[in-house]
Amino acid sequence: MTAVLIADDDADIRDLVAFKLEQVGYDVIAVEDGQSALEAARRNQPALAVLDVSMPGLSGIDVCRMLRADESTQGMLIVMLTARVQEQDIEGGFGAGADDYVTKPFSPRELVSRIQSLLTRSRA
Repeated sequence: MTAVLIADDDADIRDLVAFKLEQVGYDVIAVEDGQSALEAARRNQPALAVLDVSMPGLSGIDVCRMLRADESTQGMLIVMLTARVQEQDIEGGFGAGADDYVTKPFSPRELVSRIQSLLTRSRA
């Protein structure tokens, strides 16, 4: 089963995304902060990580950069999920190595579709 890591300090969003991903058959690892996300990514090697940009401690951008710099996780797909919608925020997300950038409020169905699309393309 394909594992997906979700890191968001908002429990409601974390639970919603986890529920939607589990509904379509993904194995979900959910954490509430950047440091936990980094540790879970290195330990579990999920196929994809959904990272909130604004989290206590390490931000999603920090985690993204660290995952890209680490040989064991550099190929992991990364989707940034954030309320930050300014052009420089989006550029910062892609500049850190994100594969996609989804802004809040978001459609859970669209997020799942984007995740499925990224995972399908990466296997091709």
